[in-house]
Amino acid sequence: MMQASANGSHTVCDVLVVGGGPAGSAISALLAGKGWDVHVLEKDRHPRFHIGESLLPHSLPMLDRLGVLSEVEKIGITKYGAEIVSPYHGRSRILYFSKALDGSQPSAYEVKRADFDKILIDNAIAKGVRVHEGVRAKQVEFRKNSTHLIQAEDQTGQSLTYEAKFVVDASGRDTFLSGQFGGKRRNPSHNSAAVFGHFEGVTRLPGRDEGNISIVWFDHGWWWIIPFKDGTTSVGAVCWPSYISTRKVPLEQFLRDTIALCAPVAERMAKAKLIGQAYAAANYSYRRSTMSGDGYLMVGDAFAFIDPVFSSGVHLALNSASLGADVVDAYLRKSPDYGRCLKEFERTVRVGVKTYSWFIYHFTQPAFRNLFMSDGSIFKMEEAVLSVLAGDAFGKSPTRLPLFLFKIAYYLVYLFNFRENRAAHRRRVRGVPETVTTLNDYAVHDRP
Repeated sequence: MMQASANGSHTVCDVLVVGGGPAGSAISALLAGKGWDVHVLEKDRHPRFHIGESLLPHSLPMLDRLGVLSEVEKIGITKYGAEIVSPYHGRSRILYFSKALDGSQPSAYEVKRADFDKILIDNAIAKGVRVHEGVRAKQVEFRKNSTHLIQAEDQTGQSLTYEAKFVVDASGRDTFLSGQFGGKRRNPSHNSAAVFGHFEGVTRLPGRDEGNISIVWFDHGWWWIIPFKDGTTSVGAVCWPSYISTRKVPLEQFLRDTIALCAPVAERMAKAKLIGQAYAAANYSYRRSTMSGDGYLMVGDAFAFIDPVFSSGVHLALNSASLGADVVDAYLRKSPDYGRCLKEFERTVRVGVKTYSWFIYHFTQPAFRNLFMSDGSIFKMEEAVLSVLAGDAFGKSPTRLPLFLFKIAYYLVYLFNFRENRAAHRRRVRGVPETVTTLNDYAVHDRP
């Protein structure tokens, strides 16, 4: 219901979702499917450029639940695993999802996020969600035992008011409610920045492996190479502050100079041509201590953001949206299951973030590289790690003991080569955290 007011429009709904990315689109579609009147405020307009293009196998059942899997299949190239390239070992390995402890999801897709996000938001609209693009949420007035008032502004500067029984923060790294409440804690030990772009002419892996993501270690961090169905490729480097702070040239030249520092990447890009412009993004990790309250919930990156080395961002967003929809539904229905749903939501989201954070934090250490590049598996450790890579990171499969043993093995290898690993750790955290551009979500332009 929309009413006119002196300062603009006043819209009343059951649920107001801030953010129309994967988390916001998913939770709004699921809630609309449960019969609730849902409105979404999205500051941008779809389709929009975004990074984070590699999906995980265990995301596919959630996409199927949303009813969009067939559409995603049309825009995606199938990936069966991840190629891990180590110049330090002079070789590469391909880790196949089918060899995970739970091999029920043996593949996923690489997608252009502009197309993927458009599919999700269009699906929400088709299910009855009212999406307001070009509208930025400004502040929420939470009123106990009543509806909540959300102040917003459109791109013309007009003030808008929304009145909702429940507010979902799916604003991604804008962290809308954290801006109002505070409480977002940056991880001081894991700061980095990504430089990236889309290219044509990048050499692909042969045959069935054509769609696999390649992850390449180098002295200043790591690279991703993600192929798309149309023949283009996303290529980017996640680098430590000590390296990023050395940039004295335009971003495109800095990206090309960085490519030249990593022979395996340079070889595959010998004939590559940049499409459009180069981008950069501050890639720091953060999380909040709380993710819910009376009448609100935070999903996806609005609660926590971690380095994208294992392509976990969209997966964590979809998972929290899927669980979060049940929480919101129980709250609105005043169901006795609300407390149980909320507890399960928070436990699962925290387990997922914690699981990926450990692997991400140690991924570039020499000890981790040595373990990853070792052939063979004992105590099903490799299969358990593959389960995490496939998206099975929420403690529901028998991965706990093998992952615990993998961590023990990591620390033993770390101690065996203590000086090398300690030096690598210091190199990663050395230097002040610097943002190489003016940040605007995950797609940012080079500064003038």
